[in-house]
Amino acid sequence: MDKKVILILVDGMRPDGMMQCGNPYVEELLKKSAYTLKAQTVFPSVTLPCHMSLFHSVDPARHGITTNLFMPQVRPIEGLIERLDILKKHTAFFITWERLRDLARPNRLAHSLFINQGCVQNTDRKITDAAIDYIKKESPDFLFLYLGETDDRGGHDAGWMSETYLQVVHDAMNCVKRVRDEIPAEYDVILMADHGGHDRSHGTDMPEDMTIPIVCCGPSFTPGELPQGLSIKDVAPTIAKMLGATPADEWEGKPIID
Repeated sequence: MDKKVILILVDGMRPDGMMQCGNPYVEELLKKSAYTLKAQTVFPSVTLPCHMSLFHSVDPARHGITTNLFMPQVRPIEGLIERLDILKKHTAFFITWERLRDLARPNRLAHSLFINQGCVQNTDRKITDAAIDYIKKESPDFLFLYLGETDDRGGHDAGWMSETYLQVVHDAMNCVKRVRDEIPAEYDVILMADHGGHDRSHGTDMPEDMTIPIVCCGPSFTPGELPQGLSIKDVAPTIAKMLGATPADEWEGKPIID
């Protein structure tokens, strides 16, 4: 059977926030995963630049997105979705921040659902419900699930590592557990963050902003700690390799798996 991958990104989830959120599923997940709590994101550690680097495997200086405002690339690089589209892979986005629509070029996704976290309550839970339902019905090859409440309601509103922040991380991990428990066992799941945060902000080169977790669970991964030195830019090459796609020549990251 061909491999299938779910990428879950919890916006602004610091590794120590994940470990201190009080959700017992964190320890359970790490025991059966290949993981690192010391991966690095890119600078500036801002949501859209980090996501562009995640999906295009280059630094912001190369893809040109340095703020949360999307600008067409002057020197275009094909991202993960475009490389999967060459193989006619079934790809889908489930997001709660509309600006992430630009991570894929038009007409490359089979399906995309946006729920506005600025207008709707409990968006993490609702977008997770929708993603699980879609996976069961359509069996996509790759699905990106974005959980944004940790950054918005947890970090910016209440402060990173506050009680509210830790509770939102706790709730996000419940969403991750539901995905892992309810989707078919042949799916690999990669859980990660785009950046961390400090006080009520992020975007600097402070360790609190730059350090992210990457947790890989499923039949393609051997449980245990991953090597040092991993980057957010390594995720797209990893997923591409798992799904049989060729990385773009410009990509700077390397696959996590052999």
